[in-house]
Amino acid sequence: MDVNAWWQTGVIYQVYPRSFQDTDGDGVGDLDGIRRRLHHLVDLGVQAIWISPIFPSPMRDFGYDVSDYCDIDPLFGRLANFDALLADAHAAGLKVILDFVPNHTSDRHPWFADSRSSPNSPKRDWYIWRDGKPGGAPPNNWESEFGGSAWTFDQVAGQYYYHAYLKEQPDLNWRNPQVQDAMCDVLRFWFDRGVDGFRVDAIHHLVEDEDERDNPANPDWRPGMPPADRWLQTRTVDQPGVHECIKLMRHVADRYGNKVMIGEAYLPIDQLMAYYGADLSGFHLPFNFHLISTDWQPRAIASLIETYEAALPQGGWPNWVLGNHDRARVASRIGPAQARVAAMLLLTLRGTPTIYQGEEIGMQDVPIPPSLVQDPFERNVPGLGLGRDPVRTPMPWTSERHAGFTEGQPWLPLNADADVLNVARQIDDPRSMLSLYRALIRLRGNEAALSVGAFRLVHVDDHVLAYERRIADQRLLIALNMTDRVQVLRPPRPACEALLSTYLDHPDPLRDDIHLRADEGLILRTLPDVA
Repeated sequence: MDVNAWWQTGVIYQVYPRSFQDTDGDGVGDLDGIRRRLHHLVDLGVQAIWISPIFPSPMRDFGYDVSDYCDIDPLFGRLANFDALLADAHAAGLKVILDFVPNHTSDRHPWFADSRSSPNSPKRDWYIWRDGKPGGAPPNNWESEFGGSAWTFDQVAGQYYYHAYLKEQPDLNWRNPQVQDAMCDVLRFWFDRGVDGFRVDAIHHLVEDEDERDNPANPDWRPGMPPADRWLQTRTVDQPGVHECIKLMRHVADRYGNKVMIGEAYLPIDQLMAYYGADLSGFHLPFNFHLISTDWQPRAIASLIETYEAALPQGGWPNWVLGNHDRARVASRIGPAQARVAAMLLLTLRGTPTIYQGEEIGMQDVPIPPSLVQDPFERNVPGLGLGRDPVRTPMPWTSERHAGFTEGQPWLPLNADADVLNVARQIDDPRSMLSLYRALIRLRGNEAALSVGAFRLVHVDDHVLAYERRIADQRLLIALNMTDRVQVLRPPRPACEALLSTYLDHPDPLRDDIHLRADEGLILRTLPDVA
């Protein structure tokens, strides 16, 4: 494996296109909006952008219900707009990664219309159709991620069809070789157009138990938890057959060279490792979401890092994620001050970091009034706080009306402090969150120890996490104060230079002990080992 592959040394930035930049006044972001803001991403220093779904869709799940995999939804533009964005991104030195949704289509997809039309349809077996139990009940107890049975009876077809998510998102039958071929053709269509890789959605749902046995009850489920968690998804998630499907996708990507395949699977670390594939024939990067769910405590984070590093297969490349379009923003989870420390953690750990849009300016979750809720998850299961709208609100660019996002009415409300928390206000502020992200990414690019160096845990207690990144004779110490009180750390070897503080000022002169201010992270150069 080439240790200098762009997807190993670079930083990936997730664009949620509905909320990035609108250019036509309809209140929804579009491809020309991403193109207009490429300079922001170049200045930030990222190497790749991952764009959430932009394909034709009825938008019941905001693009994750695809009705045509080989076109662009008019809401975002046309293929010509995408080609222009791709060309401009490449000219600016940015790679472009698309979202691929292989588990399910929209119920408006022509494939599904054909499949439901007749038991003799050539595409009948492209989806999962089953008879109900005697008396008409669904085939088993499988539950949708969005609440309710995962089986819907279709009057036209005369059978139930399976959907892991909304009833408008019928699951494809990946045991059918024709489905495999058709979906691999989708990858080829976009690779031929010049895209640099795919983030593959909900991959752990791709194959279900062949015998369609009930999921067992979850003894730990309590009211207030997501409805689907009532069952242990041992029959519907992470089934053995999924890895052969991933291998097919990877084979397509490998024929194009220098591409990346990233898999979305919310799984325990030991199960996640299988998604690298035997002999690394699976995903280059099975997304590691564990920073999102791990307690923000030094010992917990240190344990996570060491467990993850130890589990990686030989040659497997790590990756880290602090947030995305489905989970609460990091600044809301741990507070704005510690979000700066988290940024230093993300961008100094070994492996590929992914930044979700808005993290670089410290955006927090935005409360959404019930009358403005858009997310089908929240609408299906109200009152549990499961809605994803608060993390999908528009990007605030300026202090102007609607924060420079749109001249129309934004599809979701902007953050209430958009007049002060926006990109324009932070660009020239030398101590802003944006300045911190830019400095961290720049330092990561300049120091090989941070981009490809080894990791070694140096110190952990109830207050401080410290680790070393090193390559050849270069040694960098990262010390993170995860409390709001001053802490003192004695490093294993003397530090000779402070490279960066999350305070973005000039730290105190170095002494034998390192004094960490409240909520401070430090990157220091230390003396090499003495022979």
